[in-house]
Amino acid sequence: MYWEESIETIKRDDLDKYQIKMLNILINQAKNSTFYKKRLFNYEKINSFSDFQKIPFTTKQDLRDGFPYDFLTIDIKEVVRLHSSSGTTGNPTVIFHTKNDLDEWSNLIARCMYMAGVRKEDIFQNIMSYGLFTGGIGFHYGAEKLGAMTIPIGPGNSKRQIWFMEKFKTTVVHILPSYALRLYTHLQEEGIDPKKDLSLKIAFVGAEPHTEETRRKIEELYGIKVYNSYGLSEMNGPGVAFECEYQNGMHLWEDNYYAEIINPETGEVLPDGEEGELVLTTLKRTAMPIIRYRTRDLTRIILGKCSCGRTHRKIDRIKGRSDDMLIINGVNIFPMQIEQILMKAKELGANYIIEVQKENFMDKLYIKVEINNQFFNGTLEELERLQKHIIEELKNEIGVNPIVKLVESGSLPQNEGKAVRVIDHRK
Repeated sequence: MYWEESIETIKRDDLDKYQIKMLNILINQAKNSTFYKKRLFNYEKINSFSDFQKIPFTTKQDLRDGFPYDFLTIDIKEVVRLHSSSGTTGNPTVIFHTKNDLDEWSNLIARCMYMAGVRKEDIFQNIMSYGLFTGGIGFHYGAEKLGAMTIPIGPGNSKRQIWFMEKFKTTVVHILPSYALRLYTHLQEEGIDPKKDLSLKIAFVGAEPHTEETRRKIEELYGIKVYNSYGLSEMNGPGVAFECEYQNGMHLWEDNYYAEIINPETGEVLPDGEEGELVLTTLKRTAMPIIRYRTRDLTRIILGKCSCGRTHRKIDRIKGRSDDMLIINGVNIFPMQIEQILMKAKELGANYIIEVQKENFMDKLYIKVEINNQFFNGTLEELERLQKHIIEELKNEIGVNPIVKLVESGSLPQNEGKAVRVIDHRK
């Protein structure tokens, strides 16, 4: 079983003391690395979180500048695996793991899955990429640790996915939200009703930003519970925070991570409840601890106790990344604000593309979105009325008048991996 009551329902005061103890161990361990040896030479012991918050932030650029081994704290012979980002804009960010680091990570994923209702008798179909990407392999080892039969099928090949779901009576999937919506269209083409013809109960979605409206749409289409998760490769990958049965924010595992919310402009630590940038510190990773890492993800700590009884604080759904924000003629817009509006309209499909162009020295926002043929097969006049309605809803939400183009179902590009939603031609 992976209901660790003594850890998950620990008293807040005891959890705070535990974190201070682990932060001191962490600082001493981190000093074994080339990077932190220089940065932490003034820090011997911390007695409070305010002491710890005096340590400078670590950034993605620091990780790139320290490539490949400046953050490693142990002999390379003790490292059993590395994961890496794509490194398309310079050196990749590389994270090293010992066997114990991987065991701790697997335990966290198992704890997450159990919290959402997965049990040993479930059949888990992992529809995420494997390899340097942490999402697929992280859930794989967590599911096996939990004892669930695991199908490491990977992404794509929808007919094959459906065949495995039918033959092995898959009950749980790990899937991109965009692919979950696309897979549903393949089920329709095959004449399969997932509510009646499949055994699915639970889906874990992540790896790309999505709105509450998208989650509810997947739940409605499949007749299942969909759980939101949060992770990033710098903090191992998935398993940093996860929803419980109440689906009201993600419990952040504070026995493994110390979390802060900061003002992204000033770096000031904000009180619980205020929205800002999430900053994370590993508490247990040996090979490559990271201190006060700026994730660039925008969220807030949710105030109040959770009905599930767990005392670890919850973070809200990620609003977006501070570096993903679009500035359109001086107006700040997050792509998820646009998705939120599009997913509310049943006449629209799941696939859309946001494009930004510079025309006559002004920014122009274009949104192409597919029609959902199941709900809309109207006249040109009705199409124009729908288009006008969507434009008005978007304008009210984002404060910018977009140019919306409704296109045929299946006409926009589709990706096997993460969906490409935003194309900024100004860059």
